[in-house]
Amino acid sequence: MEYRDKRLLVVGSGISGISAAGLLSRKGAHVYLFDSNEKLKAEDIRKKLGDTENVDILIGDIPQDIRGELDGAVLSPGVPVDSPLVVSLKDEGITIIGEIELAYSVSGGGLIAITGTNGKTTTTSLVGEICRNYCASTKGEAYVVGNIGSPYADIADKTTDDCITVAEISSFQLETIDTFAPRISAILNITPDHLNRHKTMENYVKIKERIAENQTEDDTLVLNYDDPYTRDFGKRAKTRVIYFTREDEYASDEKVADIVHLSGDIIMYNDIPVIGIHEMQLLGTHNQENVMAAIAMTYAYGIPMDIIRDTIRSFKAVEHRIEYVRTVRGVDYYNDSKGTNPDAAIKGILAMVKKTILIGGGYDKQSEYDEWIEAFGDKVRYLILMGETAGKIADCAKAHGFTNIIMVSSMEEAVSKAYELSKPDEAVLLSPACASWDMFKSYEERGRIFKELVKELEE
Repeated sequence: MEYRDKRLLVVGSGISGISAAGLLSRKGAHVYLFDSNEKLKAEDIRKKLGDTENVDILIGDIPQDIRGELDGAVLSPGVPVDSPLVVSLKDEGITIIGEIELAYSVSGGGLIAITGTNGKTTTTSLVGEICRNYCASTKGEAYVVGNIGSPYADIADKTTDDCITVAEISSFQLETIDTFAPRISAILNITPDHLNRHKTMENYVKIKERIAENQTEDDTLVLNYDDPYTRDFGKRAKTRVIYFTREDEYASDEKVADIVHLSGDIIMYNDIPVIGIHEMQLLGTHNQENVMAAIAMTYAYGIPMDIIRDTIRSFKAVEHRIEYVRTVRGVDYYNDSKGTNPDAAIKGILAMVKKTILIGGGYDKQSEYDEWIEAFGDKVRYLILMGETAGKIADCAKAHGFTNIIMVSSMEEAVSKAYELSKPDEAVLLSPACASWDMFKSYEERGRIFKELVKELEE
């Protein structure tokens, strides 16, 4: 779509909406930035827009005369596609896209797009770092955007043919793509998540698969061979597929042309040794998978293996993902606030090598917690629960025979209890298995508060 002189509605005044409005303004569109929250103030939204021109702010409702002259609408990812507003806009024949689609439509250079239920942030950060190191030698520029924190729309119109954009893409963002076609895409894994929005697992899987919807045989799709959903998708994909797996036996599968796999302690690309797992600073078997996916994507892009290898050696865990905070009285404290669903939290538990005091609970995304509880084994000594799901998780834990449960009402109380209960040579892990929205603005805020409280503990 050509945006100059068009009248376009941007729905949602959060980070994504502000960025979309800014990009459309720079492209010469007249923008209506709408938010249904009547408690918001137009002057506060205007401050977030800064010097952005040609933007009218609408709060609470959209006047019918404006609706009648719209050329299209851009949804923020937090706006459900089946909400009454979106349904009515579609019924009126208004073209609807998301911020990711908008940004893609005006961007240049190569795009690497990464989705999956878990591991997106670490993998995106690592791929971004590899691309930055590569671009340093080619005089190009690498950008890391998307669900990882910086909206794609912020930089899309700055990208040129010698740029690489690495984007973390959520299922919410994939709902509203149209022409979006990455040069390299990846689905790291698919496990139950966001079913309160996507309703069924079947629908959630289909939405994840949309990341490769517009790719051609000249593009590349990276998939997890160990995940039944993604392995099945590989058989149906219309583009080149590279798998990754932690099981060496799959490397000899005649139906698999290219695969990154673990052979003993060595990560291999087909028959090429890449790096030993003990050379890496990332902790846990899940991070071995993240590294393998990053190798597949960046090598397929054409980045030399020596740059990939050197970057992996120096790369450290991202904030809020099994992040070491400090040791107090012989107890190691880890922040895994990014563990926002049971499968991600299982990986946090499996990464622990000591007896652990676990802090969990939060916003209810209609997840089931049985597998998470079963993963405790004899590793978790106490489970400290808070938030909306505390009672549901406690009932599930008791049904599985785990009864060392303590209920708290705040992060302060959780950290205090963990400090009181832990013993030398143990660990305290914040890995909630839930979203943060019942008590915190984001998982980042939850993690930062946890770290601040840990840093205040007395030796």
